[in-house]
Amino acid sequence: MKTAAKTSLALLLLAIAASCTQPAPYGLASRIAMKPYLQMPPRADGKIPLLLSQTGVFGNTAKRIPSTGLIPYELVVAFWSDGADKSRWIALPSGNIAFSATGEWRFPPGTVFVKNFDLPTDAAHPSTIRRLETRLLVCDSAGGVYGAVYKWRADGSDADLLAGSQTENIPIRSANGEVLEQSWYFPSRQDCLTCHTANAGGVLGVKTRQLNRSFTYPSGVSDNELRTWNHLGLFAPRFKDKDLRTFATLAPADDTSRTLEDRARSYLDANCAQCHRPGGTVANFDARYDTPLTSQALIDGPVLIDQGIDHPRVISPHDIWRSIAYMRANTLGDIRMPPLARETIDQKGMQLLKEWINSMPGPPVLPPPVISPPGGTFAGPVEISLTMSEAGSDIRYTVDGTIPSATDTRYERPIKLTGPAVLRARAFKEGFTRSITEQQVFIIGK
Repeated sequence: MKTAAKTSLALLLLAIAASCTQPAPYGLASRIAMKPYLQMPPRADGKIPLLLSQTGVFGNTAKRIPSTGLIPYELVVAFWSDGADKSRWIALPSGNIAFSATGEWRFPPGTVFVKNFDLPTDAAHPSTIRRLETRLLVCDSAGGVYGAVYKWRADGSDADLLAGSQTENIPIRSANGEVLEQSWYFPSRQDCLTCHTANAGGVLGVKTRQLNRSFTYPSGVSDNELRTWNHLGLFAPRFKDKDLRTFATLAPADDTSRTLEDRARSYLDANCAQCHRPGGTVANFDARYDTPLTSQALIDGPVLIDQGIDHPRVISPHDIWRSIAYMRANTLGDIRMPPLARETIDQKGMQLLKEWINSMPGPPVLPPPVISPPGGTFAGPVEISLTMSEAGSDIRYTVDGTIPSATDTRYERPIKLTGPAVLRARAFKEGFTRSITEQQVFIIGK
C-alpha cells in the first residue's frame, strides 16, 4: 500500500477503534455518508472548481489530508502509470454500491473517486517524490461519469484544474547520480472518457476481483478489504463472509504462489480489459479475467492488424515475436498499447508476459536479425552488418523489399549499399521456428 493511503487508512482505523467498545476485526464500525458530488457539479457541463482545494476532497490540501468520511482503498493489480505511486479514496454519498461478484459494480450518483499521482525522482532516495496530479472521477446525475485533472503547483500548496492535456519532462536521478528526463502526460477531461466508457462501467478498477485482498490494520490484525466494505454496509446486496472464498481475485505479478497464467491474465485485465472486451475497441479478444481463458480468444487468437508479421496472434504460444499484444505493450512507438497516457514501458510487466508466453509449449523461436547501422539517410555508400544471438543461424536477406525465404541470398559478409534500398532479413535454423522479418529503409546519396 502506498504511503499516503496507508497513513490515511491507519488514522481512520485508529480513530474508530478508539471509539468502539469491542474490537471490530474488519476495522471500520460504520460508514459516513458524504455530501453528493462534494463540491463538484452533478454534470460535466456544470461549473467545476478551478482549484483542488475548492472541491471538498481534502480537509488540508497542502498536506493532502482527506476530508472526513473518504475511504482509502488499494487494488490488487494497478494499471501501469509510468512508474507513479498512486493513492486512492472514494467519497460515497447515501445509497449503496450495487455489488456483483463478477463484472462491474454500479455506484450512486454523486460518488467521487480521488486518485493522487506521485513520481519518485531519486533512485537513491525513494521517498523523494514529485507531486504530479490529482484526478477526480465523478458519477454524474445522468448515470455516466466525468473526470477532472488537477495539476499540483511546484510548492505543493494547491493544484489547478487543467483545461486540456499537457506534457512535461520530469528530471529523474538514477542510482548512479545521472539525471534523466521522464515525460509525463497530464490527460485532458476528454481523455478520461477514452477509457472510462459506459461499456466498461464508467468506473475502472473498483470491483470484486480487485478489492478481494488482504491488508493489515495498525493493531497487526489482518483482514480483507472487500469484507471491510461489506461490513460497513456499502453494498446492496450484502454477501456472507463465507462467500469471500468463492470470489475471484487477481494475482499480483510478484505473487509466486499463483501461476504464471493467473498473474499474466491479471496484468492484462488491469491494463487492457477496459477496452478489450465485447462492445469495446475493434479487436477480437476479451482481456477480462472473469472470462475463462478458453473463451478469451487470447492464446493463438487471430488479430485484425498484423503489423506486417507472418502468422501473428494476440498471444502466440512460445513466441513473443508473433504475439501482437506483447509487441504493442513493449513499445513506445505509434502502435503502443494502451495508446494514451503511457510514456514508458512497464519492464516488470513485460517480463511477466514474456515468461508466460515462453512457458507455453512450442518449438524454440529465432529472434529477428539485428541490422546495423539502422536505416536512415546516408551521404554515400554504407556497409550493413547482420547479426544473430543464436549461433548457427542461417540469415537470408533481400534488398528489394520482398520477404526473405530460405532460398534467398545468404548473409556471409557485410552488405554494401550504394543506392536506396529496403533491406529485409530473416533467420532460419533446423529445429527452430524461423524468425519474423526485420526491415530497415536506407536512403543513399540524398
